[in-house]
Amino acid sequence: MCQLLALNSNVPTSATFSFTGLSARGGDTDHHVDGWGMAFHDGEAARVFLDAGRACDAPLAAFLRQHPVRARTVLAHVRKATQGAVALANCHPFQREWAGRTWLFCHNGDLKGFRPALDGSHLPLGQTDSEHAFCWLLQQLRRHFGSGPAPHWRQLAPALAALLPQIAAHGPFNMLLSDGHALYAHASTKLAWLLREHPFPRARLIDCDLEVDLASANAPGDRTVVVATQPLTRGEPWSSFEAGELRVFADGRSVWQQATVPLEAVAAA
Repeated sequence: MCQLLALNSNVPTSATFSFTGLSARGGDTDHHVDGWGMAFHDGEAARVFLDAGRACDAPLAAFLRQHPVRARTVLAHVRKATQGAVALANCHPFQREWAGRTWLFCHNGDLKGFRPALDGSHLPLGQTDSEHAFCWLLQQLRRHFGSGPAPHWRQLAPALAALLPQIAAHGPFNMLLSDGHALYAHASTKLAWLLREHPFPRARLIDCDLEVDLASANAPGDRTVVVATQPLTRGEPWSSFEAGELRVFADGRSVWQQATVPLEAVAAA
């Protein structure tokens, strides 16, 4: 399956250190070689870079490792194809417009038989189960919230918690979603996170021979949450998501958490 990465910070921050570790898993230290993507999200607009090659040695990935692009939310993904061809249209993060904002989405998992009807408000460009799930999710949110302004995370989080089990019932659904104002992360099987804040430690990447002094790269008031499929560093206090857990991160903090209920549990109740 794929590997996910996200950063959410209270100030525009660089993801070059974390992306260096993730991109090594795109063909060097792991077998996720079927494309990759990276998106920088700050407010309503986003910059998205996609490539159908290997992240470990792609020239564009090397550029992003060496040239910091600062944003308050960053998403990245290295793909191991389970559904859909190796093609640019099937690379994550996917992006769509809704309620005056750009929405970004990454997924790790394999959803069997998940092809619910779509009403045309959002349609896939590629063939992945991931993009279909993203389009359906935005469709359901549009129906729930109507044509008004984009909901605040306090309104969106409970709605997501009700919708996500309908997707997760079809297979592993580890996902990242961002509207540029908050980061939503859901784990079915495997996801980890940590908070970087003062006093900042030294951290060493697991997949590369690279260590940084985080104190030299951050001001005392900076805060950054890092979310990844598997911990990227040694020397930092990573915490694992529980199965079925949805968390919301905003301004470099975990601001909301809830265990979503699988459909089987709902039916049993």
